[in-house]
Amino acid sequence: MLSIICAGFGGQGVLTAGLVLAEVSVSGGKRVTWVPSYGSEMRGGTASCRLRISDNEILNPFFDAPNVLITMNQDSADTMQELVSPGGFVIANSTMVDCSGLRDDIVKVEVPATALAADLKNPRGANIAMLGAAIAASKLFPVQEFADGIDAYFEAKGRNNPLNRACFLQGAEAASKG
Repeated sequence: MLSIICAGFGGQGVLTAGLVLAEVSVSGGKRVTWVPSYGSEMRGGTASCRLRISDNEILNPFFDAPNVLITMNQDSADTMQELVSPGGFVIANSTMVDCSGLRDDIVKVEVPATALAADLKNPRGANIAMLGAAIAASKLFPVQEFADGIDAYFEAKGRNNPLNRACFLQGAEAASKG
C-alpha cells in the first residue's frame, strides 16, 4: 500500500494533482482513498490531500507516515518532511523548494516543476509534472500507461491539453535523472 501526501499553497493544483492520481489509479485497477484538506483562505493558504493506493481493500484512509510526499512549496516541505517514513520519497518542486534542509533518511527527488511547466508554455502544469516525477520514482504504474490515463482524465472533462502530457513526461524524466 502506498500512502501519499500532496501539499502546497492553494492555487498550485495540489488537490487536482491528488484527484488525477486517484482517478487514474482507479482506472488502472487500484483501490484508492483521497482525503482533501485546505485552509479557509484558499488561494495562498495551505492545501493538501492524502491518498492511499493499493491492490487490496483499504480499511482505513488515514495514516501517520506517508511513503511519498509531493511538495510544491518550501513551507510544505519544511513542515511535512517529518511525517515521511524513513526510506520514503520526498518529491520536491525544486523551483520553489531548497532540498538541502531535508532529512538524510529519505529519498529526495528534485524536479524543477514550475520551470518545466513554464518552459512548455503550460504554467498551470507544474502539478502534473510533479505527478510524473512521483509515478517514475514510486513505480506505481508504467510512466506511459499513466500518461495515457492523464489524457483520458482530461478528455473526459472536456479539457484535453497535450501540454499536460508533455509536463507529465518531463517530470518523469527529471525524476529518472535524479
